[in-house]
Amino acid sequence: MQASTVAIVTGASRGLGQALALGLMQADTRLTTVARSHDPKLAEHAAATGCTLQQVQSDLANPSAAERVAKQVVAGLPAGAKRYVLINNAGTVHPIHQAADLDNAAAITAAFSLNVTSVMLITAAFLQAVKPLQADCRIINISSGAGRNPTAGWGVYCATKAALDHYSNVLHAENHGVRIVSLAPGVVDTGMQETIRGSTSIDFPNVERFAQLHAQGQLAAPADVAGRILRYLSSDDFGTTVLDDIRNHA
Repeated sequence: MQASTVAIVTGASRGLGQALALGLMQADTRLTTVARSHDPKLAEHAAATGCTLQQVQSDLANPSAAERVAKQVVAGLPAGAKRYVLINNAGTVHPIHQAADLDNAAAITAAFSLNVTSVMLITAAFLQAVKPLQADCRIINISSGAGRNPTAGWGVYCATKAALDHYSNVLHAENHGVRIVSLAPGVVDTGMQETIRGSTSIDFPNVERFAQLHAQGQLAAPADVAGRILRYLSSDDFGTTVLDDIRNHA
C-alpha cells in the first residue's frame, strides 16, 4: 500500500514523543522515529496497525550524530504521499542551575545541540526532500512556555526554547511552502517532569510548584496531549499561528 502520510518523530521512545508516534500509526502511514533506544512498544503497535515503521537509534545531543541522522531519515522518503510531517520533539531540560552555576560547557553544548541544532539539521534535510514533491508538508517544533517566560534555574532550557521559537518564525518568514508551528504542549506527565521534581530548590526555586502539580494530579497525560496535537496537526488552520500552545485548541 502506498503511504498516504509520511511522518518523522524525534524523541519517540517515551513520553509525549512515544504517544505522538503511537497516535500517528495507521495502515497507510510510513513512520520514522528517532530515539536513543529501540522501543518494542512502537514495534508491536506498528505490527498491529499495519503501519510501516523505521526506528533510528541515535543521540541527537551529538552534533555529528544529528547530522548523520538528518540525512538518513529523509534519504528514503517516498514520493506520492498526500502529507509529509516532521515533529521535532526531542529535548532536554538539563542542565538545571542558577546562572552563576552554569559553568559546564559540555552540558550546555549538549542541550543546545539537542534542543536547537538537531532541529535545524533535520528540518533542513526535510525541506530539501519535500520541496520537489509539492505536497502538504507540516512541521511541529515542540516548544515550551519556558521559551516565552523567564524561569529561574532554567537559563539553558529557556534560551534553547526561545531560540526554537524564533527559528520557527524565520522558517515561516522564508516561506518554504510548508506549514510550521512552534507548539507549547503544556505541563505533561513525562520523564522530564520527574527530572524537574528531582531538582533542588537552590537550583530551581519553583520546584515545589511542580511537585504539587504532580501530587494533585494536574499533569496532563501524554496520550491526551498527543491526541490534541495530532487533531490540530490535521486541521485546516494549522500553521495560521506560528507560536502556539496546544491548550488553545480542543
